[in-house]
Amino acid sequence: MVVTALYFIYLFLPIVLLFVGSFGQSWTNTLLPTGTTLSWYWTLFEDGSFRRAFVVSLEVVVATCVVCTVVGLPLSYAMYRSATRGVQAVVRVISLLPIAVPPLVLGFGYILVFSSDTLPWLGSQWLLIAGHTVLVLPYLLHTLISDMRHLQLHVLERAAESLGAGFWRRFIDIVVPSLRHSLASGLIMVAALSIGEFQLSNLIAGFLSRTYPVVLLQAFYGATGFACAATVVLLILALLAALGGAGTARTAGASRSVGA
Repeated sequence: MVVTALYFIYLFLPIVLLFVGSFGQSWTNTLLPTGTTLSWYWTLFEDGSFRRAFVVSLEVVVATCVVCTVVGLPLSYAMYRSATRGVQAVVRVISLLPIAVPPLVLGFGYILVFSSDTLPWLGSQWLLIAGHTVLVLPYLLHTLISDMRHLQLHVLERAAESLGAGFWRRFIDIVVPSLRHSLASGLIMVAALSIGEFQLSNLIAGFLSRTYPVVLLQAFYGATGFACAATVVLLILALLAALGGAGTARTAGASRSVGA
């Protein structure tokens, strides 16, 4: 119990101090800030660079979710229905490479490839969306494939095929509806990861396409209260995404229990 309590203190104490610091007037060489104020949040709202970064982050997150849906659904289905286990293993290893490779390595590769005269896309928001998609797509694939196995989707497809349903009819009427809950929870996880992504974004984002975490780094060179307030906003966005994912997963479990 003592070890568990120490772990939770170690985990939550910095987060609590961020909230406390965001409402403090001054925080210099003391354990806790002095005074109370809401001005840091108003200053954050008035800062044009943070407002733009917030909008860019939302645009990148939405576009990343759309691309992951368009790519992830058919790709996960193809991986699930691969003919042999050997092919499945190879494809699984390839799909997990973005997780194994540090984002810094991927970022430096993007700089080398997309800063040339042939592909002058470094700093564009489209490249940023593509980079986020590469980083978060494996998580969505893992969620979808695990759900396909849990649902034994191939059994449902065989039953539909025996009734004369073609490939596209099975995919639209069986595969997509069966995966709606796992797709929703997977996309919320994708959104949470994309919101907080920093390393790749810091390397390839242009001045006008900087995401919120990239601009947030600059806040720590100024007032401590302003930096805490900016961090709290990012933390709230991540928590909302996590709570949404938990709620979606709970709804999915309840609906499956009722169906069973």
